[in-house]
Amino acid sequence: MRRIQFIEIHEQPWCPPFLRNGITDALQFGFNRFKMYAPTAAILRRALDSTASQSIVDMGSGAGGPWLDLARKLHEDSPDLQIWLTDKYPNLAAFETVRAGSENHINFYTASVDATNVPLELKGFRTMFTSFHHFSPEDARAILQNAVDAGQSIGIFEIPRRAPSTIGLTFVFVLMLSVCTPWIRPFRWSRLLWTYLIPIVPLVLLFDGVVSCLRTYRPQEMREIVEKLTAPEYQWEMGEHSTGVTPITYLLGYPRKCVVS
Repeated sequence: MRRIQFIEIHEQPWCPPFLRNGITDALQFGFNRFKMYAPTAAILRRALDSTASQSIVDMGSGAGGPWLDLARKLHEDSPDLQIWLTDKYPNLAAFETVRAGSENHINFYTASVDATNVPLELKGFRTMFTSFHHFSPEDARAILQNAVDAGQSIGIFEIPRRAPSTIGLTFVFVLMLSVCTPWIRPFRWSRLLWTYLIPIVPLVLLFDGVVSCLRTYRPQEMREIVEKLTAPEYQWEMGEHSTGVTPITYLLGYPRKCVVS
């Protein structure tokens, strides 16, 4: 199954904010409620310890991604760790909810952040969850090169995979999110309208979810991207972590002076 570079509706500039926020709110709820990225805590803890970083800059955060759950796990060993959420289209209301729920361990950058050109004042271990596949190989390479040029380590984590089983799970995931919509916070009557009476949110969520699977990079494709970087002092690690419900594809990049073991 070859990777395709198609569009996801909620990432387009013309996508109305109510729809984009409805999609990212649902994903954020699902990631944390079902702890889908919980297995990455061990990888992140190992990387943070080895790079001696006390700050994480998350890119393409949507409505907060899996950070409420992950932050609790990481703060058990790193109570001073600070996490910053950023996005090209920041969902500030959702970010504020996540910050309040994290007891201010999670903060957010209010301005738009392009992952290929991160502001220099945002320093820390960079992460991307379920967003790297949005980018073409050229833009994906630019994201990694920007981290290298800034001297920052980076971790990419993706649950979508180009596999029939994962595409099938996408249908189940969207169904569960639709059933759980009344429990998504902050509660909004409009969310019920666009989920049940006019079901545009679950339809777009399903479409974008399937497209996400078809757009994801396999570890070997990530390696091909990395090989074209100008990064002689960087070490790269990529693979699939398979302790959860579905394997999580990951890519780690860090200066060679940092030994991740």
